[in-house]
Amino acid sequence: MPRGFRIRIAVCTVALTGCALILAGRAVQLHLLENEFLESRADAQQVREATIVARRGRILDRNGQPLAVSAPVDSFWVHPASLETLRPYLPRLAQTFGTSAEQLEQRIERARGREFVWLKRGLPPDRSRAVVDLKAPGLQMRREYRRYYPAGEIAGHLVGFAGIDENGQEGLELAFDSWLKGRDGRKQVVRDRLGRHVRDIAGIRPLERGRDLRLGLDLRLQYLAHAELRDAVERHGARSGSVVMLDTLSGEVLAMVSQPSFNPNDRRGFQPANYRNRAALDLFEPGSTIKPLVVAAALESGAWALDEQIDTGPGYVKVGPKVIKDRNPLGVIDLATLLRRSSQVGATTVAMKLAPHRFWETLTGVGFGRATESGFPGEADGSLYDYKHWKPVDQAVMAYGYGLAVTALQLARAYAVFATGGRTIPVSLIWTDERPGGVRVLSAHTAAIMSELLEQPLGPGGTATAARVPGYRVAGKTGTVEKLGPEGYDSERHTALFVGFAPASRPRVVAVVVIDDPAVNGYFGGQVAAPVFSRVAAGALRLIGAPMDGVPDASGTMVASR
Repeated sequence: MPRGFRIRIAVCTVALTGCALILAGRAVQLHLLENEFLESRADAQQVREATIVARRGRILDRNGQPLAVSAPVDSFWVHPASLETLRPYLPRLAQTFGTSAEQLEQRIERARGREFVWLKRGLPPDRSRAVVDLKAPGLQMRREYRRYYPAGEIAGHLVGFAGIDENGQEGLELAFDSWLKGRDGRKQVVRDRLGRHVRDIAGIRPLERGRDLRLGLDLRLQYLAHAELRDAVERHGARSGSVVMLDTLSGEVLAMVSQPSFNPNDRRGFQPANYRNRAALDLFEPGSTIKPLVVAAALESGAWALDEQIDTGPGYVKVGPKVIKDRNPLGVIDLATLLRRSSQVGATTVAMKLAPHRFWETLTGVGFGRATESGFPGEADGSLYDYKHWKPVDQAVMAYGYGLAVTALQLARAYAVFATGGRTIPVSLIWTDERPGGVRVLSAHTAAIMSELLEQPLGPGGTATAARVPGYRVAGKTGTVEKLGPEGYDSERHTALFVGFAPASRPRVVAVVVIDDPAVNGYFGGQVAAPVFSRVAAGALRLIGAPMDGVPDASGTMVASR
């Protein structure tokens, strides 16, 4: 063998041996010296934290009927890097997901560089089975929950709704979000390079299910109030309306409905204005429904007696530049006639003889000018400015319910003072088995007199005969308010009101009916709102088993049963 050839063989042998030694040395370094570092890097690529979604708590009515529940649904996602292997399956996925294969591909393409991208959220389990059966590579499923509202639009304004991630967005879903939502769990899992689940490793944090919320609402009364209000709004061509009913013993809200309504299960195509809970958010001038508070303030002052006479003169009275008129001259009347005939002149005459602070204290005492603190998000405070800034004409127009503003919920709380013997009780949207003592704002004597006087509007010649409830004595008052327009008060547009409580002898419920801007078939509170009260109150008294306390006399008026 030539010497040069042997040298080349030797050089190659040394080179190959050197390479082998280098590779062996590197292997030793990786397996022995850098093993812990490499394992941590591998774990970082494969071990992930996964969320275990907690189920949101239910919302129930006072009898345990569900108003909001969370139903299991499935959501599907992919790692964007799996597009190529997933592409043949996109047409069938798109058909199930209700989209196109092109849109799915574009969504994945836009998510390049991200950990994952959602392809479909909230698919019902019966539809998701078809997706799972495809066994599309890289497609992952996550069990979630979607909010469902069994009562639909019946309780939509009060309950509100939650979004796709079950975060409260409106109503009580928003107000009690932290109570309802619970806390998601966390666990360690192993995933492959395409993000597919391989196995669970260990739990990190257990999930905590959301807590149930039990309301004072009675779903049966809610259905009744909703139906009656809807029919009234349609019958009179009104713009909107609301009904609220309170339990006079506990202050619980038994029913709260608004029109127009919306279905929280299907919010497509609805206007945000339809989401308004008008009973707690919409302000209106209370009109003649304030007159009983004028009379109560007069009795509390000690300057007026029950049988005191009021000269309404020729049917009008002038205060400053304002001329205040009755529809018909009533002459000399007493306090009972003032309420029965709803005399503007009589109420103004009484109010103008009151010290401003006395009138203001009565109004603030029953809750005007501040929210009821029911807990409903965004509840309106109302409008009642301090008596120190009143002019005589301000006090005069307030006597028949102009120049201040209230919500239906505030008006119900105010009349509850008459029904509870002179005490104001907290308003509660949440069920309670307590009977709050409340805060005294009127004497028991004055409250008793007012309860008797408030039966007068339902008697012969009264404005509220349509509010009668067969078998029960009812106390209440109508209101018909001209609406304020761009050029002042508009005599062609009105708000029709009725507020009352029953049974008058031992009140169990107080309710307010508001019909905004009725356009046809009447506009007076006694024509439009009082019949709604009659039907809703009749149903409520029957359902709660309130004993009858009245029998009809010859005129049809309910008088005390013997």
